[in-house]
Amino acid sequence: MAETFFSPCPRGLENLLADELRGFGAASAEVLHGGVMWSGDWASCYRANLESRLATRVLWRVGRSRYQGEIDIYKLAYSVTWAKWFTPDDSIRVSVTAQQSPLKSLEFITLRIKDAVCDHFRTVVGRRPDVDTANPAIRIHAFLTKDMVTLYMDTSGEPLYKRGFKTAAVEAPLKENIAAGILKLSGWQPGEPLIDPMCGSGTFLLEAAQMALGIAPGLGRKFGFERFKNVDEATWSAVRSAAEARRKPLAPLPIFGSDLVGDQVRRSRENLAAAGLDKCVTLDRADILDRVAPFAAGVMVTNPPYGVRIGEAEELAAFYPQLGDALKKHWAGWRCYFFSGDMMLAKLIGLKASKRTPLFNGALECRLFEYKVIAGSMRDKPRAADDAQKDPS
Repeated sequence: MAETFFSPCPRGLENLLADELRGFGAASAEVLHGGVMWSGDWASCYRANLESRLATRVLWRVGRSRYQGEIDIYKLAYSVTWAKWFTPDDSIRVSVTAQQSPLKSLEFITLRIKDAVCDHFRTVVGRRPDVDTANPAIRIHAFLTKDMVTLYMDTSGEPLYKRGFKTAAVEAPLKENIAAGILKLSGWQPGEPLIDPMCGSGTFLLEAAQMALGIAPGLGRKFGFERFKNVDEATWSAVRSAAEARRKPLAPLPIFGSDLVGDQVRRSRENLAAAGLDKCVTLDRADILDRVAPFAAGVMVTNPPYGVRIGEAEELAAFYPQLGDALKKHWAGWRCYFFSGDMMLAKLIGLKASKRTPLFNGALECRLFEYKVIAGSMRDKPRAADDAQKDPS
């Protein structure tokens, strides 16, 4: 029997996620703002958790109704058959989000849903679950619109971009599902040379190596549905075994990473080693302004420092033109992608972007700038500046 799920994802990746979910067996996939509503069986849910590179969570819809006030939401939450799916020994956490809801206090709604779940358990089994906001066994999500409330159980647990092996972080990390989405948007294919010349903690390198080797991103972690009473152990085991069988043997890949800061290279190496991929990716310390392309053609993807991470506006104004010069000098024949929230990049780099894709890094609106570097023919500062002024970004 088909169940209904909602998978949020970084804004800008919804269509890619819908295609991905269809590949996991989703019977329908409706693109919404910030995610995809889809239907499927439990095998497709397990696959989405284990194999999705783009989803943030997989939420299972367990209740939905119209509401006028808090009491309607309480009644819906009380009526859901929670005791069929987990026990009072499982701690819970309730999260509430809303769009255009007339109710004033989401904190009060959160409390009322928690009370309803606990009252349900008191009625059915005589005792209630504890609340654990830090590390709950069961996560319950409520979404309110103007007059509808929908209740979900979180089948993922920790967000899916937490792949389960990354140990060394940076101050402003790029989430793994955004990095995977950017790789897909770039058109990069396994076997094609790839480089991140400002690699930070190595997120692009890790995602690309997993794609190239057919490694499901969730193989190193646990999921929320594994705590459910209704988990189909045989189906889950088959899904996991099939994913394991698709893994390719470890081998050196034409994937390269570098950074000007030695500590960033160390972080990347540490994270690749934690994932067992350190022998597959070539890392070194280098300045993007000086390093040369390792192949005649390939794909560059990077999240350059911007804003407070690079310093004053004067430094930015000096760096971006130098970056454009370096691309022209060393990277002809490459498709180069820069993911940035700093629109000065497009104005100052001195190259004409062939594509600008809006993406969100959390709440921060960014652009993925595509530059197809062709020797001697792309330098066009006035047109690039004009385009930057015309583009609302």
